[in-house]
Amino acid sequence: MSALLFYIFYGLNWFVTLLPLRVLYIFSDIMFVFLYWFPSYRKNVVFENLRNSFPEKSPQELRVISRKFYHHFADQFVEVLKLTHMSNSQLRRRMKFINPELTEKICDSGRDVIVVHSHYNNWEWLTASYPMYTKHKGVGVYKPLQDKHFEKFMNKLRSRNNAALAPMNMVVRQIINNQRNNIRAQYGFIADQTPAKAEIEYYTTFLGQETPVFLGIEKIARKYNMAVVILNVEKIKRGYYTVKSELLFENTDGLPQYMVTNAHVKRLEEIIRKKPEHWIWTHRRWKYKKSEL
Repeated sequence: MSALLFYIFYGLNWFVTLLPLRVLYIFSDIMFVFLYWFPSYRKNVVFENLRNSFPEKSPQELRVISRKFYHHFADQFVEVLKLTHMSNSQLRRRMKFINPELTEKICDSGRDVIVVHSHYNNWEWLTASYPMYTKHKGVGVYKPLQDKHFEKFMNKLRSRNNAALAPMNMVVRQIINNQRNNIRAQYGFIADQTPAKAEIEYYTTFLGQETPVFLGIEKIARKYNMAVVILNVEKIKRGYYTVKSELLFENTDGLPQYMVTNAHVKRLEEIIRKKPEHWIWTHRRWKYKKSEL
């Protein structure tokens, strides 16, 4: 996106998102028509991913899931942009944390936590609201975008409550600095991203398919003996979510290789299978086959 186009987008977004969400959802309903019907957006990719992930389901069942997904996908778009003018009281009401005391107790005991989440339900609201539920430092680990204007815009929304942000290649430096200064922290990782072909170290089974996964969560957790928690984000109704923390490992030092990775991948799969329409199916998640490396 060029600088001119970005500033046009920024100006339009600033004014449009002054509207309440109930009005913005009208735009979402219109957007669904374009995303799903005409001209459509990656519809073949979505259906192929669903078919390969749920071979037991009929074409009709897969079409129902895909339609629900595109409705949810459109809602996500307007919800994220609404962060521009959403108050913290609104955010707390719409993104409720069920048991934040789980990670608080771990940090209070003097240890850091890796918080695993994914592109499931509203991960941007999650990042923006997380610092409101902890007295400890929260660090969101992110993959830098190619467009620096849009990256700056998104990072401003994500860090609205003083959350620290760290690019993936800088997170270890931040961990070391925090520990040197005796700062307890919770590090949020999105676990369902696809490694670049040259960076693939490990494949596991995810949604019935051989899937390349990053090992960064496991390597960092084991090296610094961090606890590992996964967040189960459920959509209660349109624009309302709950977040439950689930402890995967209280101690990771000395665990067998790949145990942490396989555990968080397996739990994410269980969450997705319960409500598959809430995961992002437009990604080419399985574009690197193990047999082709």
